[in-house]
Amino acid sequence: MAALTKTDLDRVLATVDADLNASIERLFAFLRIPSISTDRAYAAECRRAGQWLVDDLASLGLSAKLNDTQGHPVVTGTSTGSAARRVMFYGHYDVQPVDPLDLWESPPFEPRIVENADGVKRIVARGSADDKGQVMTFVEACRAFLRATGRLPVEVTLVVEGEEESGSANIGPFLHAHKDALKADLALVCDTGMWDPQTPSIILSLRGLMHDEFVIRCADRDLHSGYYGGAAANPLHIIAKIIAAVHGPDGRIAIPGFYDGVVEPPDYAREAWSKLDLTPANFLGPIGLANPIGEKDRLLIEMISSRPTFEVNGLWGGYTGEGSKTVIPSIATAKISCRLVANQDPVQVRDAVRAFVRAQLPDDCTVEFLGGEGSAAVAVRHDNPDLAKAARALEAEWGTPPVTVGEGGSIPVVGQFKKVLGQDTLLVGFSLDDDRIHSPNEKYDLTSFHKGIRSWVRILAALAE
Repeated sequence: MAALTKTDLDRVLATVDADLNASIERLFAFLRIPSISTDRAYAAECRRAGQWLVDDLASLGLSAKLNDTQGHPVVTGTSTGSAARRVMFYGHYDVQPVDPLDLWESPPFEPRIVENADGVKRIVARGSADDKGQVMTFVEACRAFLRATGRLPVEVTLVVEGEEESGSANIGPFLHAHKDALKADLALVCDTGMWDPQTPSIILSLRGLMHDEFVIRCADRDLHSGYYGGAAANPLHIIAKIIAAVHGPDGRIAIPGFYDGVVEPPDYAREAWSKLDLTPANFLGPIGLANPIGEKDRLLIEMISSRPTFEVNGLWGGYTGEGSKTVIPSIATAKISCRLVANQDPVQVRDAVRAFVRAQLPDDCTVEFLGGEGSAAVAVRHDNPDLAKAARALEAEWGTPPVTVGEGGSIPVVGQFKKVLGQDTLLVGFSLDDDRIHSPNEKYDLTSFHKGIRSWVRILAALAE
């Protein structure tokens, strides 16, 4: 197959620009479908959204299918040309619930374009940024290639699930069942964001996750604090002592074995991160805080992206109603989560945390663990050649080099791509920090949508080189 020329690329980009209004209308049709995966009352709407996408992919000449699972269906679309490389694109068509509805300034499934006083136009609707708008940037890039040149520069397989917002329970079994059909040279994910409105980013790593719950039991019933106070073990005191011991004065996690497998980023990466101007004032200031509490010898960007964490998500026990009840409770409970980095084993971390808890229990108290689920972190090597290609493509579109950083959150399915399919993943997204994802009045800047399409055009062309 003949190589893509600069003239070809210019024609495809011109097609994107000329077709923008029609691209917006297609996105609006997709956004009008209330595909809320967490509510069984919307099961038919989830299926309708999946079928809408199947029909749109089929209109491009892709082999498209709505694949049933134990939950909501998975959409697949596959090109059948003769390009030398194949990429797999992942996204999701389900959306978050809209509550509280009274905080929306317009109906959440009636998309509209709003122009702010600053002249910035924004698409407002549930799912506009997470993730229907992002999915359609890739679909529209494929459409522009096919219209302008009659072919794609690389073969594509799209996998768009309907349960990302409700736990992705069935995507793992789906990948296992179809791993031969889904083989590709590289996975692409567009469920992330820009560094700022003018600077694109490529996510090099996603932290993994281990979450657990432990219940400490002491006496066989709640006790009168006057009669037993000072003698009987109080599980709230014990659990508070355990949690207080997790972090040392330097901010490091003091659990033996917790850092096993953690590797240091290369010096050039840390040097680049130090120039990103991520300061406590501009990161913590907007949420009413001033001082980071992580490891003292780490950059703020490291604390939130490339270092593991231990957080208490919930803590309770005893009497919490109105007024007072002077008891020593018999039970106390904590929910915790640990964000993990590359080469940490979630099972090993879970076992280390549990051993740490058990070691601090009085002899006549017991602990029960009720969680322990986890997923490993995912990382792309800094010297990955596809990373360099994507970076050049994004710089050509946005006029500035992309920031390459880790992201503190977790997308467990990305780990499945590596484990099940053997594929590295490039994470490139165009949402912004103020897109109100999961909140009322979710929006997606029109520039994010338009230049997102153009960016995927450039990236697909670069990956074919």
